[in-house]
Amino acid sequence: MAITVAPADLLLKSADLKDRSGVLIDVDVARAGWEFTGLTVVKLAAGERWSRETGADEVALVPLGGRCTVESAGQTWTIGERVDPFAGQPWAVYLPRDSQFAVTAETALELAVCAARAERTMTPKLISPDAVKVEIRGAGNAARQINHIIEPSFEADRLLVVEVFTPSGNWSSYPPHKHDVHDMPREADLEEIYYYRIDPPDGFGLQRLYTADGQTDAAYVIHDGDLLLVPEGYHAFAVAQGYTGYYLNVLAGDETVRTMQPSDDPAYAWVRATWSDDLNAGLASWRDIAERVNGPAGRLPG
Repeated sequence: MAITVAPADLLLKSADLKDRSGVLIDVDVARAGWEFTGLTVVKLAAGERWSRETGADEVALVPLGGRCTVESAGQTWTIGERVDPFAGQPWAVYLPRDSQFAVTAETALELAVCAARAERTMTPKLISPDAVKVEIRGAGNAARQINHIIEPSFEADRLLVVEVFTPSGNWSSYPPHKHDVHDMPREADLEEIYYYRIDPPDGFGLQRLYTADGQTDAAYVIHDGDLLLVPEGYHAFAVAQGYTGYYLNVLAGDETVRTMQPSDDPAYAWVRATWSDDLNAGLASWRDIAERVNGPAGRLPG
């Protein structure tokens, strides 16, 4: 899908709610100017209730921080245990299109509602942390942790959801890659949303988005709570030393096969050949990567 808005308009900011409840950010297909993908992030205080209809979308409810109960179609699930995205593995509930649901916050809650237009009606499903596959991808200062929440093998229609943790000073979505052309099995055509968190929150990251023809070549300074729409083009992310970058990826497209298949920028694809499994031996999380790459460098005392 071609970029139909100015590159500067692809970067959105969360609302500054301070200690209040409400919607931090809300993007649907109309706001994004594309066909399939949306994301809402809502903040609730303990005891507050929030309800919504999925309509034409299938959704994954992912607590970024806090615990809540989800009620839908006569079922109730309790999900969430981490206080923020950096403090543990995710829970989620998948709900099909044409569902009504209500969320009650048991603690202070930040909840992401990841959405994709769907044609088929699938089965609701609880996703517990032990069902989320963890992958260490890349190597050296391009090593990062991937949490596969709604992966291609999951029984959804179009929705795909992952979390990516980029350790202090590292790169992710690297080498730069894209997925904007129907050319299977080489490349899938997918819309993508990045929702970022930075720890500590005064840090920053850098995101590049560019097309091979040079018509788009934008660099974004990423702050905690930012959201980037990625309708096309190669993209890569880096986080400042001393900080950990997180992004929630929501992807969807109209491929007949459920896949995230990217195509690397040929100029940088050679980097993959320098990675090997032995370089990541013993690494189980982004914390392990940060320790191996940085040691005490870029770490606050205590």
